[in-house]
This record gives sequence, C-alpha cells and structure tokens, in this order.
Amino acid sequence: MTDFDPARPVLPPEDRVLSPHTGWTRAHWAAVADHLLLSLRPYFTPTRSQVRLPGPTSSSGADSDGLEGFARSFLLFAFRFAGERGTDPHGFLDWYRDGLVAGTDPANPERWILPAAQPQAQVEAASIALGLQLTRPWLWDALDAAAQQRIVDWLALSPVRGYPDNNWLWFRITVETFLASVDGPHDPDRIAADLARIEDYFQTDGWWADGALRNYDYYCGWAMHLYPLLWAGSEGSAAFGSGALAPVFRSRLADFLDDYVALIGADGMPVLQGRSLIYRFATAAPLWMGALSGAARQSPGLLRRAASGELRAFVERGAIGERGLLTMGLFGEWPAMAQSYSGAGSPYWASKGFLGLLLPADHPVWTAVEEPLPIEQGDVRRVIRAAGWIVSGTVSDGIVRVINHGSDHALEGDRTGDSALYGRLGYSSATLPPLTGATIDDPADSMVGALDAAGRSTHRTGFARGPIGDDGTAAYAVSVADAHWVDSSVGGPAYDHGAGRAGLVTDGPLLATASVVRGSWEVRATRRLARSGASAQPVALRLSGWPLAGATAPTAEIEAGAVAAELDGLRSELRILPSAGDDSTIARSAASVHVETGTSPIGEVVTVPRVDVAGVAEGDVVLAAVRLGRGEDPVPSAAIVPASDDAVTVCVTWPDGAISAVRLDG
Repeated sequence: MTDFDPARPVLPPEDRVLSPHTGWTRAHWAAVADHLLLSLRPYFTPTRSQVRLPGPTSSSGADSDGLEGFARSFLLFAFRFAGERGTDPHGFLDWYRDGLVAGTDPANPERWILPAAQPQAQVEAASIALGLQLTRPWLWDALDAAAQQRIVDWLALSPVRGYPDNNWLWFRITVETFLASVDGPHDPDRIAADLARIEDYFQTDGWWADGALRNYDYYCGWAMHLYPLLWAGSEGSAAFGSGALAPVFRSRLADFLDDYVALIGADGMPVLQGRSLIYRFATAAPLWMGALSGAARQSPGLLRRAASGELRAFVERGAIGERGLLTMGLFGEWPAMAQSYSGAGSPYWASKGFLGLLLPADHPVWTAVEEPLPIEQGDVRRVIRAAGWIVSGTVSDGIVRVINHGSDHALEGDRTGDSALYGRLGYSSATLPPLTGATIDDPADSMVGALDAAGRSTHRTGFARGPIGDDGTAAYAVSVADAHWVDSSVGGPAYDHGAGRAGLVTDGPLLATASVVRGSWEVRATRRLARSGASAQPVALRLSGWPLAGATAPTAEIEAGAVAAELDGLRSELRILPSAGDDSTIARSAASVHVETGTSPIGEVVTVPRVDVAGVAEGDVVLAAVRLGRGEDPVPSAAIVPASDDAVTVCVTWPDGAISAVRLDG
C-alpha cells in the first residue's frame, strides 16, 4: 500500500488478441475494482462502519450517506472476493467484517442509521444482505453468534416498513430471503405479495417498467433483471417459488438482451437516457447476468465486448477522480447530475457493473475472443414496443439513437413538466439534454411544442401512445400530446431532473407527432388536432433538434427553414420539408441556434438547432427532417396525402427511392 496512488490506476497491458475491440480483460476489471476499493480506505470511519466521502450531503443526511458508502462498496467487495473464492491479497475482508460488526452494534456511536429514521437504509440493507449471501462461506459463517444476531436484528427492521411501489420491492425480497436463510424473522406472505406486485411491472419482450409509471430506463437492467436471478440462485429462495420463477426470469432477460446490446454505441457509451446516470457502468450488470445465468443468446465474446466497452468508456472520460473516487457526475465531476437523494457514496451503485467478477477466470465470458457489437456489424434498426422506442444505429459513425414515443416517467393524462431525461423525442449515445436552467420550464431539445407569448414551449408529459412498428424500409411511431405550459415557480416542488416538475399548468393545443426513422434521419410530422372547447386560433410551433455540447460553440449554418450545427465532426441538422412542392411552411418559419452554458455534464456550451413555424392552424401538418450523425447524408423528402376520414398519410421518400408511410388521424 505504500506505493498506492489513487490518482493513477495501475492497469495491465492491453490484450488485443483476446480483446480486439477494447483491449481489456478480466485483469483490467479486477484492477479497476481493487483501485476503487483501496481508494476508499482513507474515508472509513474509525470503527469502519461507515464510508464518509467528500462531496455533497444528500437529503437523507450524513449518517445515511456513510452507510451508503459502506453498503455499495461492500457489494463491489463481494463480487471481487467471491469471484476469487476467498483469495484476498489486499485484506478487504477484514475491513468489511469489522464494519459489519461495528455498524450493527447498538453501543457504537457510528452504528448504522435505522430504517425507522431514514428510508434510504432500506435500499442499503439489500446490498448488505446480498453481499452477505455472496460471501457467506468466508464472512457470515465465520462470525460469532452474537455478531450474527446483531446483523439479523438490524436487517429485520427494514422489511416491516412501507416501500415505494417500484424496484425497491426487490430490496425487501432480498433482505427477507436472506433472513429466512439464517432463521431470522421474515414474512412469507409479504414475500409472495411483493413478487406478485412486481409481476405487474412486466410489460413485454423482456422489458419491465420501474413501477406503475411509464418508467423505461436502465433500472430495467441493473435492478429488474439483476435482483430476480440473484435471488433465484440464493439460499432459501426455493421456499418462495424460485424454482418455477427462475426459467421465467431467464427467458425475459434473454429477450431484453436482444434489444439491450443494440443500445450501446461503438465507443462503448450506452444511450444516455433516464435517471441515476451517475451509476454509469452499472449498465453492464444485465450483460454479466446473461453470462452468469446462461440466459443470453449473445456469444460470451459479445457480452464481454459490450461490458468492457462501457467500463472503459466511462473510466477514460473521468469517472474516477484524482482521489480514486467515483465522481458525482456523468464523466467527471458535475454535481448537478445527481438526484436529490444522491450523496457522495451514491455513485458506488456502479458496483453492480462488476457482477462479471463473480465468474472465474476460466469462464467462457472471460476466455472467448471479443466479438463486435451490433452497431459495429452494420446499421441497426429495432422497435422496442414496451418502451415505445425506435432504435437506430449507424455503423458509419457508431452512434445509437432512440426516438421516444413511449417513456415520460408519468401516466397518460398527467400534466406535469417534462423530465429532461424521459420526455424528449430523442436520446443517443453521443448526446445528452441540458439538465438545468431554463429547460425546466422551456424544453430546449428534441421537441415539438407550441409557443406562448413569452416564447416558451409546451411540455408533452402524459401523451397518448399511438402505433409503432417497422414497414421493412423504416420504423415509425406516433404519439399525441395534450400540450401544456408549466410554470414551476408557482406551486412546484424542488426540481429533480429525474422526474417532471409540477407547477401552474396552462392548456395548449393537441399535437399528434409521428416519427419515421431510417439511418441517421428522422422525418418528424406534427399535426395540430382540433380540441373541443379550446381556441382554434393559429399558434406558433417550435421544432428542436439534437443538442451538441462541448468546450466551445459549434459552427452553424442557417438558411430558410433549415439549420445545422457541427462540433468535432458531430452534426445536428433540422430542416422544414415542403410537401409535394408546397414550401409555404418554410416561408412562415425562422431558423436559429439556441445556446446555453453550464447546463450539461458533457460540455460547457450546449447548442440546439431549432425552427419556429408561425400560423399553424387546426389540421395543419408541419414536416421536418432531423438528423444526428457524422459527415453528410442525403435528405429524405416527404408529402402529405389527405384521407377521406379527416386523417392524413405522411409519405416519406428516402434518397434511394424507397417509400414509407404513416397515418396521422384527425
């Protein structure tokens, strides 16, 4: 330890024979895990029961944050230690055993906070129980009876409290099942009820929503597919039906992974969408679970390439700071990235990404030669029906895009402000919406909205989902937004970019939007629908494109009805399309670039192309082409064909002559 430098992780040489895409092997994963664990040692409290890290204190308080730092790093230790079958050259076992004993000692001033005092302890109790389960032969079984009883007593305080109606129910199941396995107090009926309730979250094709809302994000992978199969393989779970449930969980994970591997860019970055992105390479957890459980239809080499690509992408972009700690941010330090419940120890849920270390060095997932990601093999186009997503990846630039007509962290009919991480029409592996500032009340990117007198755009949260599919030429999706303005300064709670914000709501128009997607282009068609009892006066619509973020503003090209911005070769384009030669919409439009500073963890300056279209009456359709990519790509064209029942058909002609069509009802 005398020569340990937290600022400089010591990694083994790359192995481009075994890992031709990333160069990283199991030895790299082990080295990063050890570096993270060793870097935490200066922050353990004297009795080792808490890990108190420098940085912001969460809304749960310092004692809760100290428990969080211990529990989440304990999970990392458990994967590392159990995977080595008890080999422990750095002596991690002593630290965490001491902390477990001290943290549950009622006489210890540094005793862990109780769930009755802070619900966050319920989350951390699951990591404690899971870590004890995985390291049982070396840790739990070696404790004396008094220490075991104190741990049981502390864990038993969690299940009896209320739990949110979401992935937290898996925390309770995990704790209660461990307690059952050590003859501790547990409630079989409650476990059965939790399993039944979680089943209600399942949608289709391997996808879970996180609770009752339209929450489609990485919790599907690092929570809803991780805990079920770890639980099913745990001691004591058979009494609660794991034998029958395990094949179901494996089948669902297999379906999920078919979509999931398509959501990773060629540079290893996953599509940046949804809350808790500070957990970063926890996104690798379902990939490793596919190998661990035998569920994956992907080859071991592809699973490792995907997981190693994600870890390397984040590590090389500053996820580990100069003190060897995971920073509060996406890449480097950016505290505004956190949710209100996040403290300095929160990023260590990234530990879930190290699940693969449970597998020994001779497992095929570590010995197979890396194979390319879907995005490295060719263009990718997938429809994820559960989430209402179109996935479009292009091999030429390695970027994966999601066009979103299904996820908004809400229910149909809700009228809150949009969450930047859920409510946008577009997310990608190369961009991120601005997260702070005016965007709270005025959505800035990847949107279609009506403008009020102050020039603020409407929100779309609570939209109604429409058709989604693929016609063999392009993918399409439709949603209808009961557009509304939200003034969060009137009655709104503290803003959290992981969820929409409430406030004073003002009605806007009814807007039906269809996206037709092929390659790097989305043809976006928006029709203003008639709305009973609402004003039929013409409105102005704002269309916005993909956000670019960097140290400086990009170059911009602006012309009639069109705007493009380019930064470091990445190009964001937005242009109004005439319909069958009718360019009247272009004549009523004004193109511009919107610039913000300090609102993105990716770069200081955020630039968004946008076009405002005046005089949009009921029944009018505005056509636009929206693109994110590198280099040039010919622009598609489009036309509006009226139907006999007040609907219209939007016909898109692609540069190679192929045609796609989508219907917009009246």
